Amino acid sequence: MSLDVSHPTEPEERSRVTSGALQEWTADWGGVALDGVQALGDMALFSWHTLAWLTRRLPKRETLLPVLYQVGVLSLPVVALTGMFIGMVLAVQTFFQFQQLGMETRLGAVINMSLARELGPVLAATMLAGRVGSAMAAELGTMRVTEQIDALASMGANPIQYLVVPRFLSFVLLIPTLTVMAVFMGVVGGYFYSVVILGIDKHHYLYNTQQFVGSFDLFSGLFKSVFFGVAISLVSCYQGFHCSAGAEGVGKAATSAFVQSFVLILAMDLCLGIVLDSIYFMIWPEGGSIFGG
Repeated sequence: MSLDVSHPTEPEERSRVTSGALQEWTADWGGVALDGVQALGDMALFSWHTLAWLTRRLPKRETLLPVLYQVGVLSLPVVALTGMFIGMVLAVQTFFQFQQLGMETRLGAVINMSLARELGPVLAATMLAGRVGSAMAAELGTMRVTEQIDALASMGANPIQYLVVPRFLSFVLLIPTLTVMAVFMGVVGGYFYSVVILGIDKHHYLYNTQQFVGSFDLFSGLFKSVFFGVAISLVSCYQGFHCSAGAEGVGKAATSAFVQSFVLILAMDLCLGIVLDSIYFMIWPEGGSIFGG
């Protein structure tokens, strides 16, 4: 009596391996997608609770003032220094190209418009995300790990109202001022390098700046900066509140806060730039401006 034992053929075995790999790949990416959706949902709820507490009760003065000092006053030197060097770098990088075209006197318009519309708000927000946002995430993460946030809740205080709302208000209120400082120092740095070092005529430099840079350009930068401040504060506080246990978790929260804030800054800058340009050309189709630009 003979037993008929069937073995899978080579195509069947290959198909089985391929199917298993496909299922594993689908499960991995499905888990990533589910984690992403859950994180977005948690972030939306966290933002909603923050805005809800903001409309219910404003933070007390003794709670708000230290955060305003940390976000605004302590950030002024690094923002001012960064803005000044960016203005000088723009002058260095664009002078020789403009000189070849015989348009070096237009350098002021290019430098100052770039600073007012794009580089000023983006650099100020990036400095805040790196200096304050990551430190804020690490601070709140340490409070989460050491159960200080749970202790606040057990004493009847709402952690979001006590910890998040003052930081949110500080960013939203002070980032336009820091943006103005970055733009101003960038204009000063660009003027100094262009006029004093490169020898560009001062009258034409200032005249072209006045002709091509208007109040709408500065308004665009300040308008963007408010959204950047909202994004940095919410992302940093969210990462701190949802920090995993241990020193490694605190480090990951600080890193994630900066990286996510920086990506959001660039994405929002692109979207808001498109919207503001559309509004500008809708109001002034010929490119003119009642603001003097």
